Amino acid sequence: MKRSTQAGFKLSLVAAAVLGLSSNAWADTKAAEKWIDTEFKPSTLSRAQQIEEMNWFINAAAKLKAKGVKEIHVVSETLDTHVYESKTLAKAFEEITGIKVIHDVIQEGDLVEKMQTSMQSGKSIYDGWVNDSDLIGTHYRYGQTVVLSDYMAGPGKEYTNPGLDLKDFIGTSFTTAPDGKMYQLPDQQFANLYWFRADWFARKDLQAKFKAKYGYDLGVPQNWSAYEDIAAFFTNDVKDLDGKKVFGHMDYGKKDPSLGWRFTDAWLSMAGTADKGIPNGLPVDEWGIRVAADKCTPVGASVARGGATNSPAAVYALTKYLDWMKHYAPPEALGMTFSEAGPVPAQGQVAQQIFWYTAFTAGMTKPGLPVVNKDGTPKWRMAPGPHGPYWKEGMQNGYQDVGSWTYLKSTPPDQMAAAWLYGQFVTSKTVSLKKSLVGLTFIRDSDIRSKAMTEMAPKLGGLIEFYRSPARVAWTPTGNNVSDYPKMAQLWWKNVSTAISAEKTPQGAMDNLAEEMDQIMARLQRAGMKNCTPKLNDKKDPASWLSNNGAPWAKLPNEKPKGETIAYDTLLKAWKEGRVR
Repeated sequence: MKRSTQAGFKLSLVAAAVLGLSSNAWADTKAAEKWIDTEFKPSTLSRAQQIEEMNWFINAAAKLKAKGVKEIHVVSETLDTHVYESKTLAKAFEEITGIKVIHDVIQEGDLVEKMQTSMQSGKSIYDGWVNDSDLIGTHYRYGQTVVLSDYMAGPGKEYTNPGLDLKDFIGTSFTTAPDGKMYQLPDQQFANLYWFRADWFARKDLQAKFKAKYGYDLGVPQNWSAYEDIAAFFTNDVKDLDGKKVFGHMDYGKKDPSLGWRFTDAWLSMAGTADKGIPNGLPVDEWGIRVAADKCTPVGASVARGGATNSPAAVYALTKYLDWMKHYAPPEALGMTFSEAGPVPAQGQVAQQIFWYTAFTAGMTKPGLPVVNKDGTPKWRMAPGPHGPYWKEGMQNGYQDVGSWTYLKSTPPDQMAAAWLYGQFVTSKTVSLKKSLVGLTFIRDSDIRSKAMTEMAPKLGGLIEFYRSPARVAWTPTGNNVSDYPKMAQLWWKNVSTAISAEKTPQGAMDNLAEEMDQIMARLQRAGMKNCTPKLNDKKDPASWLSNNGAPWAKLPNEKPKGETIAYDTLLKAWKEGRVR
């Protein structure tokens, strides 16, 4: 027996003795050691600490198995991180704890629909859900979601990992409701940033041509004017590079639920539709929903009720989306969904993308891709997204997705406790660093600052620098103003699609969207909710609401100011010095 194996064997014996493990639990400990030595590395914990943490899971699971819990069913959306959980971590959890996990991975639209059905029927389809924190306002208002703050201090205390270390999670502020309590546990996070071909932007010939035409430097765009100029330059002036047709923009436009995320994920906010306020504008948020003075009661989305969903800034945002897709993106983009469009920039024909999720980073780093150098470093970089002309300092910077473990009160308590164990297992320090390296969707500060991430940074195009900077909390999910996310989110893609097809003008599409959002809030007002029930303002002349001092903002006389850019190295320096930009 090798010395390292002997040491691990003796350590396991000591742990088993101290914790009073049964012979079966001892077998589980051996399974844990196997996983620690083969899969759960690197980790921010030492091997001894990993064994200690896994032994806690073994003992906690034993209590539930004694009550008859043998199997749990959980669900998450189709991301690399969740595929890893489903295929690898679920198997590890079963071998270590003896509780079988059926971890379904489905499309996000289907997941939201199933959760909505569960909440309406009072019968939970799954024991645990990885559900976007965008639903925090829904969970708070309906009162059907387990409040994790209360659960961890009460009935779930014996099933809550003493090493959970909530302060290490970087996204708990996004899963906390207006009552100050945490409703969801972050499982994965990724931001919506700007992506560009740094190698093309660095070419002296292209820099000279751009400067001659536009009068400023080719660089990372700071406003939408510069983004548009760069898109036009690569599409119409550069035209071809490396033997391929070049496009200055990439997006997607198929009538599909993912088209809704394209807009609810802070597109209007990036244009400047909302009020100032972090994490979300107050009193008007990035969806254009106004809340009352209590900062919680929704009072309308339409300008006629004080909202901004159909305001000049919102109409401008939709108009630019349509113009850029038509003039600067590959023709096929119009018929693509979120998942179909995601891999396109990696094919080497796109110069930049204003609306790009860092969840695609892993797919952009594969050897042999046209956007990856021979040494494995990327030819591309990521940066903060540019802002529209209505945006002002102090507004939301951009969107961040925070998929989080969520549990419904309708779930049988023991089943829920087992699913809570699994949720903690896949986010534990024992496994989280390896999971972060696989999916690049970080949740723990300790993982982000680890040596392994420092070593990976040169291959990730600025991702690690972004998450080590204050920017990681300046990019925020949908906030508390949205009273029923499942019902209201589906309105976006259906209405936006009418503008894409030219069935309606951008103004007409946003007018209808705002009206339908108001109608849903009116129904919720009549039905009543547990917390912060909507109470709509009476309609009045929209012009009386438009202002230069707050949302809804009055129409600007010039919606295309001069373009502004910045050198990427300057941005990177700001992140390293602890500044957002």
